[in-house]
Amino acid sequence: MSTYDVAVIGSGPGGYVAAIRCAQLGLKTAIIEKYSTMGGTCLNVGCIPSKALLDSSHHYEDALKHFEDHGIEIPGEVKLNLEKMMGRKATVVEQTTKGIAFLMDKNKVDTYEGIGSFKDKTHINIASAEGEDVTIEAKHTIIATGSKPSSLPFIDIDKERIITSTEALKLKEVPKHMLVIGGGVIGLELGQVYKRLGAEVTVIEYMDRIIPTMDAAQSKELAKVMKKQKVKFALSHKVTAVENTGDEVVIKATDKKGKEVEFKGDYCLVSVGRKPFTDGLEADNAGIKINDRKQVEVNEHLQTNVENIYAIGDVIKGAMLAHKAEEEGVFVAETIAGQKPHIDYNLIPGVVYTWPEVASVGKTEEQLKEDKVDYTSGQFPMRALGRSRASGDIDGFVKILTNKETDEVLGVHMVGARVADLIAEAVVAMEFRASAEDIARMSHAHPTYAEAMKEAALAATGDRALHV
Repeated sequence: MSTYDVAVIGSGPGGYVAAIRCAQLGLKTAIIEKYSTMGGTCLNVGCIPSKALLDSSHHYEDALKHFEDHGIEIPGEVKLNLEKMMGRKATVVEQTTKGIAFLMDKNKVDTYEGIGSFKDKTHINIASAEGEDVTIEAKHTIIATGSKPSSLPFIDIDKERIITSTEALKLKEVPKHMLVIGGGVIGLELGQVYKRLGAEVTVIEYMDRIIPTMDAAQSKELAKVMKKQKVKFALSHKVTAVENTGDEVVIKATDKKGKEVEFKGDYCLVSVGRKPFTDGLEADNAGIKINDRKQVEVNEHLQTNVENIYAIGDVIKGAMLAHKAEEEGVFVAETIAGQKPHIDYNLIPGVVYTWPEVASVGKTEEQLKEDKVDYTSGQFPMRALGRSRASGDIDGFVKILTNKETDEVLGVHMVGARVADLIAEAVVAMEFRASAEDIARMSHAHPTYAEAMKEAALAATGDRALHV
């Protein structure tokens, strides 16, 4: 029987990063993955393939609608080859997952393919697809089994017409009319992909705004832009029934007045969030506590009620984000090695990879009002930037929220081109407890999208933005 200092169950961003950091710290490490490729949901059927399709569909839309503005004329018809687009996505996924396998080899992490389940708190059984079982011993175990798509109790996900994000990433045809249940990150990103490719898209959302966990100004701006892109929204609608009638999906819902309405399309994407995945873990054998929401319960050290077993990522409380899981993976590895790491969960950014992109870190304006914090808001429109006009990406803004008394930055909320990258500046500033004045005094290269950060900081400190 092989013995390890650390065994990691699950090879998603949290799991594989935890394994690498454990190995760097001199701990003998094993990683267990039930699928034949590493990387978990994110790399195989989540973050990476969706970004590949978002980029490809964006190029297609530009060729159809925007190239001519730049003096680029394409003779004949611009044609979509969906099979080739999906093939490129698959290549990107393959390259990325193979990269993780390379990193495991490089860091001398032993990999096991199969379902890992606890025999007791120090022994893990690994059942391979071929039916062979292997047992390993581990002084410490990190549970990183991730999540899977949620649904509603009355919906039958048939994976043909009524689908989740997993199936939406590999459709063989562009839907005529895609109905999207859920106006969150996944629904909006994939809805925009298929809208660009020619589908009619209707988003049905229970709340009164899309991306409801983000700042309300971001919800309003993104909805405005996506409506211009001809995406339809049915907000404050409670879905009550979803039926596949053969070539059509029929959705019944009640609107905010209680009136029943009906939607029809050829595909229905159910994107109502994700839920922790602990199936097959046999957590009871190790005495691990799992709560009513199927989350593995952990303390502030991400330690379960069994002292040598930890859990990270989507399987525990908090935002289901790949980069949150990565931070937790490093945190646990360093904790096991006797170090004293820290994570500030307030500074884990959130991003929506639509176009324009949406990015956020810290407190929203709604949260500050609820907490009765005196704050100042400074906002700057992207359309006032020379860089935005040069690229034609004029939608969006940067908003900085500060403590009214101390000027410390409490939250930064953005909509615009490349704000998924720009949000890192806000995270750095807030990590060092910067004031808006600090950001306003920094030189930002011209012309860049990042100048909107400086201008918003100027707006937040005495309403002195320069270019509006």
